[in-house]
Amino acid sequence: MPLTLSDLPTPRPWGFTLLEVMVAMAISAVLATAALPSFQRAIHKARRADALVALVRVQTAQARYRANHRSYGSLTDIQLSNTSADGHYKLALEQPAATGYVVLAQATGAQAADTECRHLRLTVDGTQLLMASGSDAGTANPPQLNRSCWAR
Repeated sequence: MPLTLSDLPTPRPWGFTLLEVMVAMAISAVLATAALPSFQRAIHKARRADALVALVRVQTAQARYRANHRSYGSLTDIQLSNTSADGHYKLALEQPAATGYVVLAQATGAQAADTECRHLRLTVDGTQLLMASGSDAGTANPPQLNRSCWAR
């Protein structure tokens, strides 16, 4: 039996229809909108490590400085910059005295959107080390939120 043209399979067109592309774009947009806040929280937490490292550097430099002087020193005295290594935080050393000091790390730039942990305050008073955090310089977060701000 001879083959005719109607016996041959019809070729299927390649590609996607406009409707299929629009549905895929809508699904992608919904997923991106749902994932963005979680992604931003992860970025803020990762950048918070920049402040924690800067605060540890201040502690180390202060201990070294105090070993040779009668009191703790200013950022200039301990030869540290007033910004963190990656530039996400501005450092301010308050009340350096013979028995302790207070250092405040304030988020700058895009990191300032980390509202709950925008300010990190480290207080060294004699043998006590106090860590506080907050949305403003008052650093009055409740204990559970404070722990999450200082977590690595």
